[in-house]
Amino acid sequence: MAGKKLVLFDFDGTITTADTMFLFTRFVVGTPRFLFGLAVISIPLILHKFKIVGAQRAKEILLTHFFRGMSTAKFDKYGKDFAEKIIPHYIRPTALPVIANRESRIIVVSASAENWISHWCTSNNLEFIATKLEVIDGKITGKISGKNCNSDEKVNRIKEKVNLSDYTDIIAYGDTSGDLPMLALATEKHFKPFRDKK
Repeated sequence: MAGKKLVLFDFDGTITTADTMFLFTRFVVGTPRFLFGLAVISIPLILHKFKIVGAQRAKEILLTHFFRGMSTAKFDKYGKDFAEKIIPHYIRPTALPVIANRESRIIVVSASAENWISHWCTSNNLEFIATKLEVIDGKITGKISGKNCNSDEKVNRIKEKVNLSDYTDIIAYGDTSGDLPMLALATEKHFKPFRDKK
């Protein structure tokens, strides 16, 4: 595969204009319960902003509060509906031509849960790597299975899936510090791309 091109995309904030974890939660539980729930768990979320609480712990607190005990079948159905009905409204238009380039192998690498990332990527004929959620007895526990797919874990998961030496060109797109290790793999880096000029 010498001379082949690999393109790695972060999802939230890079391809989309918003964080899909919060959008998904609001979609499932409705606005009143979503806002009340955020108020209840606001302290660890604020501490995460100040890097006192880690990203994985903050995400697990949110997932546990809103989804613990929900069947995986129901959760995944919500993920499919969310991918079809909501995500398209938050896709950056200027990202679409790049995503549609079938001359490259394209992989979306996301810290969001694979329960909706998988549906959106499959519908767009894209490969994906995303955070896996823990399931016990067919129900969501609120915990993450393994590690949150962010920062160094993005690189670990990419290397599990891809032999990087097969590619002479690696292009990576990201928008936060959590994408920097992935961007470091690339021969061509794009930070905060697809921002529409006003």
